[in-house]
Amino acid sequence: MSLTDCRIIDLPIIHDPRGNLTFVESNSQIPFAIERVYYLYDVPGGSERGGHAHRGLHQLIIAMSGSFDVVLDDGKDKKRVHLNRSYQGLYICPMIWRELDNFSSHSVCMVLASNRYDEADYYRDYAEFMRARWG
Repeated sequence: MSLTDCRIIDLPIIHDPRGNLTFVESNSQIPFAIERVYYLYDVPGGSERGGHAHRGLHQLIIAMSGSFDVVLDDGKDKKRVHLNRSYQGLYICPMIWRELDNFSSHSVCMVLASNRYDEADYYRDYAEFMRARWG
Protein backbone atom coordinates (compact mmCIF):
# COMPACT_ATOMS: atom_id res chain seq x y z
CA MET A 1 0.00 0.00 0.00
CA SER A 2 1.24 3.48 -0.83
CA LEU A 3 0.05 7.07 -0.86
CA THR A 4 -1.31 6.57 -4.38
CA ASP A 5 -3.85 4.13 -2.91
CA CYS A 6 -5.21 6.92 -0.65
CA ARG A 7 -7.59 9.22 -2.48
CA ILE A 8 -10.48 11.63 -2.25
CA ILE A 9 -13.82 9.96 -2.91
CA ASP A 10 -16.71 12.13 -4.08
CA LEU A 11 -19.90 10.99 -2.39
CA PRO A 12 -23.34 11.27 -4.02
CA ILE A 13 -25.25 14.52 -3.50
CA ILE A 14 -29.02 14.73 -3.76
CA HIS A 15 -29.69 18.42 -4.31
CA ASP A 16 -32.83 19.87 -2.75
CA PRO A 17 -33.73 23.50 -2.03
CA ARG A 18 -34.60 22.41 1.53
CA GLY A 19 -31.04 21.12 2.04
CA ASN A 20 -28.79 18.62 0.33
CA LEU A 21 -28.40 14.97 1.27
CA THR A 22 -25.31 12.79 0.94
CA PHE A 23 -25.12 9.09 1.71
CA VAL A 24 -22.48 6.38 2.02
CA GLU A 25 -23.14 2.70 1.41
CA SER A 26 -20.79 -0.15 2.29
CA ASN A 27 -18.89 -1.63 -0.66
CA SER A 28 -20.51 0.87 -3.03
CA GLN A 29 -19.04 4.38 -2.88
CA ILE A 30 -16.27 3.11 -0.61
CA PRO A 31 -14.15 -0.05 -1.04
CA PHE A 32 -15.02 -1.69 2.27
CA ALA A 33 -17.91 -2.66 4.54
CA ILE A 34 -18.53 -0.25 7.42
CA GLU A 35 -18.15 -1.88 10.85
CA ARG A 36 -17.60 1.22 12.98
CA VAL A 37 -18.34 4.95 12.88
CA TYR A 38 -16.78 7.52 15.18
CA TYR A 39 -16.28 11.25 15.16
CA LEU A 40 -13.99 13.89 16.61
CA TYR A 41 -15.30 17.26 17.76
CA ASP A 42 -14.40 20.10 20.13
CA VAL A 43 -10.74 19.67 19.12
CA PRO A 44 -8.85 22.59 20.71
CA GLY A 45 -7.03 24.94 18.36
CA GLY A 46 -3.46 23.84 17.69
CA SER A 47 -4.17 20.23 18.68
CA GLU A 48 -3.28 17.18 16.64
CA ARG A 49 -5.08 13.86 16.44
CA GLY A 50 -4.12 10.58 14.85
CA GLY A 51 -0.41 9.93 15.03
CA HIS A 52 -0.71 6.24 14.21
CA ALA A 53 -1.13 3.66 11.44
CA HIS A 54 -3.27 0.55 11.13
CA ARG A 55 -2.20 -2.93 10.18
CA GLY A 56 -5.42 -3.88 8.38
CA LEU A 57 -8.04 -1.18 8.89
CA HIS A 58 -9.50 0.79 5.97
CA GLN A 59 -11.01 4.22 6.73
CA LEU A 60 -12.91 7.04 5.12
CA ILE A 61 -12.45 10.42 6.82
CA ILE A 62 -15.05 13.14 6.22
CA ALA A 63 -15.11 16.75 7.37
CA MET A 64 -18.77 16.93 8.40
CA SER A 65 -18.38 20.55 9.52
CA GLY A 66 -15.49 22.98 9.31
CA SER A 67 -12.13 21.85 8.03
CA PHE A 68 -8.89 20.11 8.97
CA ASP A 69 -5.81 18.62 7.34
CA VAL A 70 -4.74 14.99 7.15
CA VAL A 71 -1.03 14.28 6.73
CA LEU A 72 -0.43 10.88 5.14
CA ASP A 73 2.93 9.12 5.33
CA ASP A 74 3.82 5.76 3.79
CA GLY A 75 7.37 5.83 5.17
CA LYS A 76 8.87 7.21 1.96
CA ASP A 77 6.57 10.04 0.93
CA LYS A 78 4.23 12.42 2.72
CA LYS A 79 1.10 14.16 1.47
CA ARG A 80 -1.11 16.78 3.16
CA VAL A 81 -4.83 16.70 2.27
CA HIS A 82 -7.20 19.52 3.27
CA LEU A 83 -10.76 18.34 3.96
CA ASN A 84 -13.60 20.87 4.05
CA ARG A 85 -16.53 19.36 2.12
CA SER A 86 -19.10 17.04 3.70
CA TYR A 87 -19.66 15.32 0.35
CA GLN A 88 -16.03 14.22 0.01
CA GLY A 89 -14.12 11.64 2.00
CA LEU A 90 -10.48 10.71 2.18
CA TYR A 91 -9.95 6.97 1.78
CA ILE A 92 -6.97 5.69 3.77
CA CYS A 93 -5.76 2.15 3.20
CA PRO A 94 -3.86 0.05 5.77
CA MET A 95 -0.19 0.72 6.59
CA ILE A 96 -0.36 4.50 6.13
CA TRP A 97 0.67 6.71 9.04
CA ARG A 98 -1.79 9.56 9.56
CA GLU A 99 -1.92 12.77 11.55
CA LEU A 100 -4.79 15.25 11.69
CA ASP A 101 -4.19 18.93 12.41
CA ASN A 102 -5.19 22.46 11.46
CA PHE A 103 -8.74 22.02 12.83
CA SER A 104 -11.03 25.00 12.27
CA SER A 105 -13.42 26.16 14.98
CA HIS A 106 -16.44 23.87 15.43
CA SER A 107 -15.09 21.25 13.04
CA VAL A 108 -16.44 17.71 13.12
CA CYS A 109 -14.43 14.83 11.70
CA MET A 110 -16.37 11.62 11.02
CA VAL A 111 -14.52 8.36 10.36
CA LEU A 112 -16.01 5.25 8.77
CA ALA A 113 -13.93 2.18 9.55
CA SER A 114 -13.80 -1.35 8.15
CA ASN A 115 -13.39 -3.05 11.55
CA ARG A 116 -14.43 -2.69 15.14
CA TYR A 117 -11.91 -1.17 17.53
CA ASP A 118 -8.91 -3.44 18.07
CA GLU A 119 -5.84 -2.03 19.82
CA ALA A 120 -3.72 -4.81 18.27
CA ASP A 121 -4.36 -3.25 14.82
CA TYR A 122 -2.54 -0.02 15.75
CA TYR A 123 1.04 1.09 15.22
CA ARG A 124 1.42 3.95 17.69
CA ASP A 125 5.23 4.11 17.50
CA TYR A 126 6.58 5.51 14.22
CA ALA A 127 9.84 3.52 14.41
CA GLU A 128 7.88 0.28 14.85
CA PHE A 129 5.67 1.24 11.89
CA MET A 130 8.76 1.87 9.75
CA ARG A 131 10.28 -1.52 10.68
CA ALA A 132 7.02 -3.28 9.80
CA ARG A 133 6.68 -1.33 6.59
CA TRP A 134 10.20 -1.52 5.19
CA GLY A 135 12.00 -4.11 7.31
